[in-house]
Amino acid sequence: MVAALAAVDCVVLFDEDTPLALIRTLRPDVLVKGADYAAEAIVGATDVEGWGGRVVRVPLVKDTSTTRLLERLRRR
Repeated sequence: MVAALAAVDCVVLFDEDTPLALIRTLRPDVLVKGADYAAEAIVGATDVEGWGGRVVRVPLVKDTSTTRLLERLRRR
């Protein structure tokens, strides 16, 4: 679903506990997390800001869940 967004260049799955190594390898211009993450808890934020990128926390939409949407689609 995220990959279908026009503003998204790439979606990568990873098996590590955190995406830090991946963030350092890919060096994204923008790192996006949900607003439920505290700014200081976003893994890789310091790195991204260090090379001139930005970290964006997007607000959550009440009663909207990607997980629930995917479950609904899979049932069809």
